[in-house]
Formats: sequence, structure tokens, C-alpha cells
Amino acid sequence: MSSPPPSSRPEPKVAYWRQNLMVISVLLTIWAFVAFGCSIFFIEWLNQFQIGNLPLGFWFAQQGSMYVFLVLILVYALVMDYLDRKHDVKE
Repeated sequence: MSSPPPSSRPEPKVAYWRQNLMVISVLLTIWAFVAFGCSIFFIEWLNQFQIGNLPLGFWFAQQGSMYVFLVLILVYALVMDYLDRKHDVKE
């Protein structure tokens, strides 16, 4: 079977992909800030606070960034589910 002529093909959902890329950009920015900012650049300032017996900068470098990453995955899944329903995108 041949493909339909270009004029009858459905237009790509530009708004869907624009929002998708915006979500990815925001979440990657948050990830980069936590992974690099909190554990490398702001470690001295964060070390004045403590979680238990550990300095906060050390905690972010070792565990905090992983927890934030897991939360970002959950947020991405929920937001993309919402966008899929909003733009009527089915897998």
C-alpha cells in the first residue's frame, strides 16, 4: 500500500512536542542544578547545615541528588501522562 499524498497526512502535533521539550528542559535544568550546583559549586555554603551527623553538601553529593532524580522521573511520568491526554496522543 502506498502512503497518502503529503497534503492528506496529519500535521505533527507541534504544540505537544514543544511542551514535551519544555518539560524535559526544565527537569534537566533542575537535575543539573542539584547534581552540580548543590554537590560541587555550593558545597561550602551547604556544609554549614547538617542532616543527622552529615554536612548537607556531602549529603547532596552522595544521596540527595539520587532522591531528586527519582522525584524528577516521577514528575516527568505524571506530566507526560497529562500532556498525552491533553493532546490525545496514544502509544
